[in-house]
Amino acid sequence: MKNNDDLQFDARHIWHPYSSVTTPSSIHEVIAAQGVRLTLSDGREIIDGMSSWWSTIHGYNHPRLNQAAKSQIDQMSHVMFGGLTHPPAIDLARKLIDITAEPLQKVFFSDSGSVAVEVAIKMAIQYHFAQGQIEKQTLLTLRNGYHGDTFGAMAVCDPENGMHSMFEKVLPKHLFAPAPTCQNDADWQDSDIAEFRQLISEHHQQLAAVILEPLVQGAGGMRFYCPEYLRQVRTLCDQYNVLLILDEIATGFGRTGTLFAYEQTDICPDILCVGKALTGGYMSLAATLCTDTVAQGISADGQGVLMHGPTFMANPLACRVACESIDILLESNWQESVRNIEQQLGAELSPYQTLDSVKDVRVKGAIGVVELHQPLDEQMDWLPPFIVDQGVWIRPFRNLIYIMPPYIIKPEDLTKLTQAIGKIIKKLA
Repeated sequence: MKNNDDLQFDARHIWHPYSSVTTPSSIHEVIAAQGVRLTLSDGREIIDGMSSWWSTIHGYNHPRLNQAAKSQIDQMSHVMFGGLTHPPAIDLARKLIDITAEPLQKVFFSDSGSVAVEVAIKMAIQYHFAQGQIEKQTLLTLRNGYHGDTFGAMAVCDPENGMHSMFEKVLPKHLFAPAPTCQNDADWQDSDIAEFRQLISEHHQQLAAVILEPLVQGAGGMRFYCPEYLRQVRTLCDQYNVLLILDEIATGFGRTGTLFAYEQTDICPDILCVGKALTGGYMSLAATLCTDTVAQGISADGQGVLMHGPTFMANPLACRVACESIDILLESNWQESVRNIEQQLGAELSPYQTLDSVKDVRVKGAIGVVELHQPLDEQMDWLPPFIVDQGVWIRPFRNLIYIMPPYIIKPEDLTKLTQAIGKIIKKLA
């Protein structure tokens, strides 16, 4: 009875992400989590195929992450970062600088991935402004991209296929190149970069930066593309004095098979955004890293003050958990875990490619995607309960059924997820 009361209250008063309060979507109450399993208030256990929006790479209720949080909260849960610092932030900055490309030497902490993108955009514009290039305030990005839900981030999300088209008239206007189509370097064609090259050539005097998600476009369509595209982009940015921002909020910390996706391209960004898995899904925390060149460039006019300062910036509790999460990852054989997940996803999802309702099946690292011909919007009243009835948690969107499981998932649990995808496809048909 308590559960029914809770859910009824929730339906009347709580606004969930991407939902309507007049026609609330199906909601399940989670009361506990352990490993890769969520326990619902009705007693059922379901396998989480989403890593809580791609963040819980070590699974839930990890003893080392729990202990890190408990130890830190006894010392200090929060202190302002303006004019003060603390060991967890220093330790985390050291770790981030150590595990990212050598030129990335400056770290700005924030609360979420969207804010990390906002900071990156500010860095790029302020970098050029400080050097007297005040006309360079536009960004170039890719269609089918997603960078967050705050206004600056929304402005570089796909303006037509994205979630934010209703705000078109109030968002800054940026430039959009076609999304890359080449998935393998062996199939690279120069035509894939042609329109991007034309845009940066024609507009470079107004362009502050290029921003994109390296190798994997996430919530904008779960699309994969080849490393050569990024190499070409890096070369063009250097040629035209345009900074390169890489948004690794979804791909960072091993998801694509390397610690960061850009490592597969042998390039380095000028600015890097990380988040999501940074704390192993325990706390909200993100970071924007940049090179000394960018940092010094922002100071070129003698001012050098980056105009951003979140209240909970570098929260000690979140920073300490993030330090422990990075240690757990680096001490584990995560490469083999991701490689095994990739191989199993490929083997178990590829048969669905033959089904009439399936447009494409693609796998990269610990990401498995089944793209359907038809959107799922009209199915979302019955589909979530049906998924839970299969003993799993998967959250489809648009015409995509995808999973990004925790790295600790066992083969038999991963099979339950891939089999559930098959049952979803069959039910839809």
